[in-house]
Amino acid sequence: MKNRRPFLCLAALGLAALALARPADAAPLKIGYSDWPGYTAFEIAVQKGWFKQAGLDVELTWFDYSASIDAFSAGKIDADCIVASDALGAGAAGAPSKFIAIIDYSDGSDMIIGKPGISSISDLKGKKVAVEFGLVEHFLLLEGLKRAGLSQNDVTLVNTPTNNMPQTLASGQVAAVGAWYPISGQALQSAPGSKRLFTSADAKGLIYDVLAVNPASLAAHHDEWAKVAAIYYRCAAYILDPATHDDAVRIMAARVQQKPEDYAKNIPGTHFETLAEAKANYNGDGGKAMNLHDSLLLSDKFSLANGVYKQSQKPESYIAPGITLALP
Repeated sequence: MKNRRPFLCLAALGLAALALARPADAAPLKIGYSDWPGYTAFEIAVQKGWFKQAGLDVELTWFDYSASIDAFSAGKIDADCIVASDALGAGAAGAPSKFIAIIDYSDGSDMIIGKPGISSISDLKGKKVAVEFGLVEHFLLLEGLKRAGLSQNDVTLVNTPTNNMPQTLASGQVAAVGAWYPISGQALQSAPGSKRLFTSADAKGLIYDVLAVNPASLAAHHDEWAKVAAIYYRCAAYILDPATHDDAVRIMAARVQQKPEDYAKNIPGTHFETLAEAKANYNGDGGKAMNLHDSLLLSDKFSLANGVYKQSQKPESYIAPGITLALP
């Protein structure tokens, strides 16, 4: 793995430059996060005390993923770690946001998993597939079907909460399920002989994760959110640096109650964005992956076609590159 220590140093310098005193009576910045590795990365900042070092009062709240979107939509949190396409859906329902940091793109940890005896996406024709309607695995499934010369009309979708996918696959009542890590790993274990049919590694950049902030909170606390973004990139650098990688994995694994050695095997399925990569991405260069803007255009079309919302969300209105591009 390439040494990423320079990114850690830059991020640390950025935090020092951005440090500002916070009024003692100010409300904390409330951020929702859940068990996806890119989101759990923020646990490193909690354990290392980086928010306090930066003069921030941050309240990180742990959720099941869908519940975090509900909390953001209800105004209970100021920001959410969220799949970019899902943020468009929340915006259409009345909770728009601004993407101040590109957290990662999925590089294999989102999966369509076939039960024993199902060996390819083509084998799903005429069969039942469990996905959570309108969310990211539904999006991934349609991409896989398209590449196999099939469409959504060729399968029967079964709307199922993602957290229930392990038992759903094990039941044998569906031919395949869609899930993200760590639930995807649990699903594979629940049905010996099950197989990965199509993953986000086959469609790099299709699924981006971002830190989405309520526009009013961003306007009122711009400098503080800039420090939060810098801290995320510091967390990413800590994960990617060989010198600190094992410690990062230990911290993240503990948060989701897994063994570090098991958790480490799944880290490659998430491509954590460094500060340099995120800057390039905001400027339209996704590197080896589709860039964020183009990915959002595809997800907007998906959501319109599948009734997630009725009017285009104009993806460019969600992308807020200014904070990341200004970080040193």
